[in-house]
Amino acid sequence: AFVGKEFVDRGASAKSADRPQLQAMLEYVRENAERIDYVIVHKVDRLARNRGDDAEIMKVLRECGVQLVSTSESIDETPSGMLLHGIMSSIAEFYSQNLATEVKKGMGEKIKGGGTVGRAPLGYMNIRTVNEKGREERTVIVDEERAPLIKMAFEEYASGEWTIKSLTEYLAACGLNTRSTAKLPSKPIPFQTLGKILSNPYYKGIVTYKGVEYDGSHEALVDDITWDKVQTVMVSRING
Repeated sequence: AFVGKEFVDRGASAKSADRPQLQAMLEYVRENAERIDYVIVHKVDRLARNRGDDAEIMKVLRECGVQLVSTSESIDETPSGMLLHGIMSSIAEFYSQNLATEVKKGMGEKIKGGGTVGRAPLGYMNIRTVNEKGREERTVIVDEERAPLIKMAFEEYASGEWTIKSLTEYLAACGLNTRSTAKLPSKPIPFQTLGKILSNPYYKGIVTYKGVEYDGSHEALVDDITWDKVQTVMVSRING
């Protein structure tokens, strides 16, 4: 017998298993120990990315009398097999931590250079282009449909004549909606979202990383004077 197809479909064997997937697999093994002989993986590092998870997995498997089998590594219950397993587990943890460090480093360098990491806020769009050398470049452009309404939101709120809720309703009537995704359709923004928009320095051309502000390479939708007026109005209306 083997751990069911449902865990493979969820991607637990495609890369490091997420904590909920890992716990679900171990619970499955506990509940079906009498009919499971092996847990088969392509490589040990596809099951656990750190020694802690590896130790937890092996503890449960041994308690249930289940053997871990790697299709590409010679691990077994012999002393040499257990030694190799431990070495592979340590290598997987090193790789995972080193990769995370490099990713954070790359993100920091991109932001310090004015780039945008992740999905651009409402009013902008992420696009991918290919340069003359054939390399893919990811940039941010203005969303021509929503950017004018975002600008209007700042200008109107700066007047001091609107509350967040009333302005949200007005913007919805003007057609300001969220961007649709594969799972969620486009819909009017809630007033909490408008509050976050009005306090996000990205709209005045600033990107923030670890509390430090940098000049962004994207086009600003609001000038500094209007931005300051909006912040002043927002602060004056904080209760409590």
